[in-house]
Amino acid sequence: MSSSIISLLALVGKQITIYLGTFTLIAGVIGGLLNIVVFLSLRTFRESSAAFYLTVMSIFNIGQMLTGLLSRIMISGFGIDWSLTSLFYCKFRFFCFNVCAATSMTCVCLAIIDQYLATSSRVQWRQWCNMKIARRLVLLFVFIWIIHNIPFMIYYDQVISITTGKVTCINTNNIFQQYIVYGTTLIIGKVIPISITFVFGLLAYRNVQELGYRTVPLVRRELDKQLTVMILVLIVFAFFTNMPYTIIFIVSTIPQFTQDPDVLAQIQFASLVTTYLVYIYFAVSVFKLNM
Repeated sequence: MSSSIISLLALVGKQITIYLGTFTLIAGVIGGLLNIVVFLSLRTFRESSAAFYLTVMSIFNIGQMLTGLLSRIMISGFGIDWSLTSLFYCKFRFFCFNVCAATSMTCVCLAIIDQYLATSSRVQWRQWCNMKIARRLVLLFVFIWIIHNIPFMIYYDQVISITTGKVTCINTNNIFQQYIVYGTTLIIGKVIPISITFVFGLLAYRNVQELGYRTVPLVRRELDKQLTVMILVLIVFAFFTNMPYTIIFIVSTIPQFTQDPDVLAQIQFASLVTTYLVYIYFAVSVFKLNM
């Protein structure tokens, strides 16, 4: 009974990877490119710092799907692992994926903070919303995340298994592995972005409700409302697609739930499904921004 459940979940997981994964990848890349074109083609968006953050987010979303989702489809769906044939790709894949993921979430946080400041009643706060500051912040955080993720290039390596004799691309440092689990994935990747977007999302929403009572040019008022609504929808969608993965991720770190083979197979299957929910967020969010 145990082997049949494990085999069934593995088969279903493979089909999800091939069909849902491929659809999500194609939709996400095309949607990301369309999103970039929309933001760069309209003058009102080109002059908006919040729209600039969303444009950069779309670029890094594409990079995240190409380094993360594409590799997952090839490995789980077709048994092709490029990290086993190329030492550089073994190291670069996880480095690039984490840089793209961190930058994408940072841009969402910067966008909602920007809209909170842009819709503020205080003139000195609105002055912080300009393209010059936005470009500098993006460059600063990209540099920070590149430096932060350099250990991926150092500690990931091709290792020959003693029992199977097969080559695997794994992290060779146990301390760094613990940091990946709790520091990078949980705290930096989920807890901090969710907290920032939740707090400033509420503050920006309150400011937007008060815009009608202020002496603000109509065009600017409508643009701020549009951008704020777009970002708020993005944040809500991100919350409901990222929380299931966070919960399963925490459960998978508890030894009591991973000792039984059946339970472990179910957790791995749930992790697979919730991982694709996260990728669906990156793919669908670009279409939401174009609506």
